[in-house]
Amino acid sequence: MISPTMQDAINAQINAEMVSAYLYLAMSAYFEDQNLPGFARWMKAQFQEEMSHADKLYEYLQERGGRVLLQAIAAPPAEFDGPLGTFQATLEHERKVTGLILNLVKLARKENDTATEIFLQWFVTEQVEEEKNAEDIIQQLKMVSGAPGGLFMLNRQLGLRPLATSAAAEAD
Repeated sequence: MISPTMQDAINAQINAEMVSAYLYLAMSAYFEDQNLPGFARWMKAQFQEEMSHADKLYEYLQERGGRVLLQAIAAPPAEFDGPLGTFQATLEHERKVTGLILNLVKLARKENDTATEIFLQWFVTEQVEEEKNAEDIIQQLKMVSGAPGGLFMLNRQLGLRPLATSAAAEAD
């Protein structure tokens, strides 16, 4: 059985992952509106990934005998500051989520909850990847700044990111 303190913290993280998903879905809609379908697809895949993170936490909490208590999610912004500004906001957001995950690890240690600490290691590794992906795209956007066709090429490249299929989502 998971402690009430750990249960509350995991419920808060489920909410944080859902907030992230909603933010990335809003960014996807923004990029669609800007006629950047590759950027939109990348953000849509990011939305799906964040939803899968929330689901992993949801399933884990239930497996440990905890109770999932979903919380409200505020509306995300509808406007962003172009591709570079949007990815800078993405990186800032991912750094915030990394801090939340690291705080969960610290709490698991404090609670002497080795199972949760081990479970959370996947999220720690995932956050390293999330930050690197955002940083890489920021650097690419800076490199193509002012280069004719550069944004078009990057849009095309980001559009290659696969979206989750229902079968793949069920396998997680």
